[in-house]
Amino acid sequence: MTSSNSLINKKEQRFQSLAFLTVIVIYLLILAGGIVRGTGSGMGCPDWPKCFGQWIPPTEISQLPANYQEIYGAKLKGEIEFNAVKTWIEYINRLLGVLSGFLVFATLITSFTYLRKDKAIVVGSLVAFLMIGVNGWLGSRVVATELAQYMITLHLLLAIVVVFALLFVLIRANVSKLQQQRNARNTEGVKVLLIVVMILTLGQIILGAQVRDALDSVVKQLGYAQRSEWVEELDWRFYIHRSFSLVLFGLHVLVLYRLKKQSTSIIIRRLTNYLIALVVAEIGTGIIMAYLGVPAAAQPVHLLLAILIVGLQFSVSILLTPKLLTAGDRHQMSQLVQA
Repeated sequence: MTSSNSLINKKEQRFQSLAFLTVIVIYLLILAGGIVRGTGSGMGCPDWPKCFGQWIPPTEISQLPANYQEIYGAKLKGEIEFNAVKTWIEYINRLLGVLSGFLVFATLITSFTYLRKDKAIVVGSLVAFLMIGVNGWLGSRVVATELAQYMITLHLLLAIVVVFALLFVLIRANVSKLQQQRNARNTEGVKVLLIVVMILTLGQIILGAQVRDALDSVVKQLGYAQRSEWVEELDWRFYIHRSFSLVLFGLHVLVLYRLKKQSTSIIIRRLTNYLIALVVAEIGTGIIMAYLGVPAAAQPVHLLLAILIVGLQFSVSILLTPKLLTAGDRHQMSQLVQA
């Protein structure tokens, strides 16, 4: 019996490690997507799944047919110009997408260890697998629609759904290690507040995607030589996005204050502190972009911080909901959350 339990524990540890690695790779994929957007590399590979008709993209123009602009220019309205850097940025983004797909599939397979113990972990892993499959297809549609804004936004939102599913199964599989203590007071109110803040943050991310789309139009009009004038040409969406960041900061401070008063859980307090730090960093990168000519390096970092923020918000909201952490045994649940 002991040997059998030891084998099960090793399988569970393998799942937990794999789920954690998968979350990291998904975040790297989101960062890569931000780099693609920030550098204007979205059409670095004008076809899909191949890149300029090749499985391994070219590194120099001599590796392309002489009439490559004629072949791909019709689709891109004649604006195709080979750029090896942009091509490989987009290609690496695709490779990360494939890697994340394999890792999510491996996470699903290893989740079967919990099939009898906690089916919710298997269901969460299945949701992540299905969503990343749909998102992979959406990636092809982003190329097919020539970077249509609604497709890019949907692509990003589905990536967030994958992150949420993986964070859920990761937290639920590690619940016995969290050593949560009994809350000093009922935290239902602050949990509702946190969920509202998370919804508002998702709205801010969507609005940020709209601002990025408006910026693309400004860049086409002014060119890269007029970088310092880009922000001045943006419309009302930028100003709402900028101002609302301060509202979100205030709401996060309120969440931190209430959790400090109402929760004695060390892990929740720690994650909330991280959350405030990320919000400050997010506002900082926004200031850098607004006043330093939208440097390309700041754009993907700004996006990554936003996804990290909603990921932490989601994680804390799960930790504030004990019934989502265990497999339905109320006695076992009370043992996990008490001191």
